[in-house]
Amino acid sequence: MKKEYAFPDSMEGRHLRSIRRQLGMTQVEFALYAGVSKKTVENWESEGSVVHGPVITLARILIERPELVEYFQLPERTSPLRLCYYFRNELCTIIDVDEIRRIVRIRNYTNRVQHRAFGQNETPGYEDYVEFLKSRCFPETRDKMKLELKKLGIPFYDPMLIIEKTQGRMAEDEFSIRIERKNA
Repeated sequence: MKKEYAFPDSMEGRHLRSIRRQLGMTQVEFALYAGVSKKTVENWESEGSVVHGPVITLARILIERPELVEYFQLPERTSPLRLCYYFRNELCTIIDVDEIRRIVRIRNYTNRVQHRAFGQNETPGYEDYVEFLKSRCFPETRDKMKLELKKLGIPFYDPMLIIEKTQGRMAEDEFSIRIERKNA
């Protein structure tokens, strides 16, 4: 018979820091998972801090189901470019890209196919990636496109430059993209 664990409604910040480290996440990455700011995670982890709220449920799940720790760990970053695709505050897909070699690797964090960057495609090619970028921008044929580019401070139509300025946000949905570049 499995022993029931009486989980508290709160925990010390050092325990939460330990869980975050088990996940191999930085404070910024954990903040994104928890849907809070980095400053909130810093406050949680400060000496003597007691943490309450929904993050305790996340901690409970990770403690009671340790196999999920591996699932939630971010993949090792081997490419110069990483895009994190979100629906609201939920991380849906990580896209690692080596633009020189034209290699794309993804990891989905949602079972909702409509929230994944590439839908059902688990092994997108470089062309799929380029199409994805274009889908997160206004069309190149947009009326008065040059005025839009000027507003964004971009000299010419380039989907990556547009996404860097707009975070890939479109007026009709709640998706966004965070771009990380490996320091050279």
